[in-house]
Amino acid sequence: MEHVLFSDGNTKKIGWKIQTNDFIVEQKREHPDIYLDKVTNQQSKYIALHVGLFWSIGIFIIKNQDIVKLVLDDKIMMEHLSGNKKSPDEFIEKRKFFIRQLIDQRKLKIQYELVAPDSTCLLKIESKFV
Repeated sequence: MEHVLFSDGNTKKIGWKIQTNDFIVEQKREHPDIYLDKVTNQQSKYIALHVGLFWSIGIFIIKNQDIVKLVLDDKIMMEHLSGNKKSPDEFIEKRKFFIRQLIDQRKLKIQYELVAPDSTCLLKIESKFV
C-alpha cells in the first residue's frame, strides 16, 4: 500500500496528515509541557514526523513494507533524512534515530518529496496552528 505523510510543527503544536488513496486522516496535538515553548520550529517538525509515523503504524494505517512518501517543506530536514546528513542538534539526531528505527523495523519503503514552505499541497497543514 502507498501513503503520503505530511507533518508540521511549531513551538506550541504538532500536526500531520496521511493520505492513502482517497482517504485522508489529520491529527493535531499540543506539545506536552516538556516541549511546550522549549523546542524550535525545526525540532517540532521532527517530533511531528516521528509521532505521525508512529501513530499511523499504531492504528494500522501504515503496515509492514508499505511505501510512504514523506512530504517535507524544510530543505535542511530533507538533507538530514534523505541524505543522512548529520545535524549539530542532538535533539534532532535523536528524533532521526527513532524515525529510522520505525522505518527499519517495519521495512518501510520511504520516498521523499520537498515542497515549498508556502506550498498549497493537498496535505499541507496550516503552519500556524493557532
